Amino acid sequence: MLIRLLREYLRPYRKPLSLVLLLQFAQTLATLYLPTLNADIIDNGVIVHDTHYILSVGGLMLVITLLQIGCAIAAVYFGAKVAMALGRDVRHGIFSRVLQFSDREVNHLGTASLITRTTNDVQQIQMLAIMTFTLLLSAPIMCIGGIILALNQDVRLSSLLLVAVPLLGVVVSLIISRMRPLFRQMQERLDTINRVLREQITGVRVIRAFVRDPQERERFARSNTELFDVSLGAGRLMALMFPSVMLVLNLSTTAVVWFGGHYVADGSMQIGSLTAFITYLAQILMAVMMATFMFMLVPRAEVSAERIMEVTGTQPALCPPARPLPIAGSSGPLELRHVEFRYPGAEQPVLHDISFTALPGQTTAIIGGTGSGKTSLVNLIPRLVDVTAGALLVGGVDVRELDPAALSAAVGLVPQKPYLFSGTVASNLRYGNQQATDQELWQALAIAQARDFVERTPDGLNAPIAQGGTNVSGGQRQRLAIARALVHKPKIYLFDDSFSALDYATDARLRAALAAEVTDAIMVVVAQRVSTIRTADQILVLDGGRIVARGTHPELMGSSETYREIVLSQLTEQEAAA
Repeated sequence: MLIRLLREYLRPYRKPLSLVLLLQFAQTLATLYLPTLNADIIDNGVIVHDTHYILSVGGLMLVITLLQIGCAIAAVYFGAKVAMALGRDVRHGIFSRVLQFSDREVNHLGTASLITRTTNDVQQIQMLAIMTFTLLLSAPIMCIGGIILALNQDVRLSSLLLVAVPLLGVVVSLIISRMRPLFRQMQERLDTINRVLREQITGVRVIRAFVRDPQERERFARSNTELFDVSLGAGRLMALMFPSVMLVLNLSTTAVVWFGGHYVADGSMQIGSLTAFITYLAQILMAVMMATFMFMLVPRAEVSAERIMEVTGTQPALCPPARPLPIAGSSGPLELRHVEFRYPGAEQPVLHDISFTALPGQTTAIIGGTGSGKTSLVNLIPRLVDVTAGALLVGGVDVRELDPAALSAAVGLVPQKPYLFSGTVASNLRYGNQQATDQELWQALAIAQARDFVERTPDGLNAPIAQGGTNVSGGQRQRLAIARALVHKPKIYLFDDSFSALDYATDARLRAALAAEVTDAIMVVVAQRVSTIRTADQILVLDGGRIVARGTHPELMGSSETYREIVLSQLTEQEAAA
């Protein structure tokens, strides 16, 4: 998965990666050439006291060192730039795919896990990339070049490499094989901590209201301890890695000095060559050590890559059509034909055989008891979920054949729980129409009965809105959400119990303003309050996911016992007949 992800996202950066490889190759060759020059100075300059030779070769070493430094700086610069771009592109890929998900995919993967995958998991990939471009690319060049130059210095001593390098490889492999499952558990524990923390922050009022602070503190401590235990296990293995490498390195150096000293003593090897060989041995084992450090990152990056690819490889349940059709320019009816809907894995459908037509310029109201399927029915219209049987048509075209962007532009949804984004009143109202003028915003606020409280704020349209709209009341938040839908100017308005937080007087003024201003659009209103829907052109009564009655308020009062029970639970007989 890791190779597949890197291949996919690094493809656009082949040229800078080639430059990084070239720079790393140049600086590694320079690093490998310096011990040979140093041996030459010792054997042909220091021993024979040739100062001129020492200065000339030393000057060459200085030039090569400067070249090495320049190539190393350039390689790190371009490598870091590509690694940062990789992280940016992977995050963008995850975010773009998540935006296509329906509630089904989001709930399956989990919001907390999606956040962790977009942040921490991408960071692991990014860290691996930057360390690869700055360290790992030079490691194999250093190792192979060092072995060749070590053989050039002395073949007999080079036989020690046949023991040291494989021994180091076995030690590293044993440690890494035990680290990979721990890293997977670590990422899963991070998901758990993220989920618990989100729940506790979001539900802090409930926690305090029920005095559950000690229990929640204990729950977080338990999740935190689980992450600590796994991290400690991985840390112990990581701590074991470097001492093992240094042990092999020091034992190898000791063996070289021992045998090399005998060779120098019997005259078969020069001091400079022994010094160069020790340096090459250190470079070879340091290259292996750098690769070891990289291999410490690889298991965690592999786990992160699998988690990222799970997101990007998940196909949204709501697939756009291969050849999407546009919505007709003129307003057409909204029609449901024998629609059925059931949630994945559910034994029974939520909606059964729903059929009705909503015409432009008319208001269709939906009422029913809790759990009757009102919100599920509304979610079908903007295609937040797909029907499992039957057909839902907008302008005579099945929504599954429409361009998703065109469908979204044609529908304005005000959900049960209105959500405002951090920013200002104006930025929230312009969410569906970036070109809206201030005059249009004020007009939408006036219709939504929100103009008064916005005008009372010192900044007016530039009044700040906190994330989720938590700095305004529930009624103000609901009116701003209605104004946002009005600025959008869709062909179909969906109000999913959007007037519940309003008092009766504000509700009446808002509905009167809507009726006067929005005359050519389809309105679908879901409500629990009878006074909100009694003037609708068509009222649908839902019970157990079925339409059990339809008609106007006076007609239903005489023909539907279910509707009559709902009305009389809120109004007196005289108020209902008025």
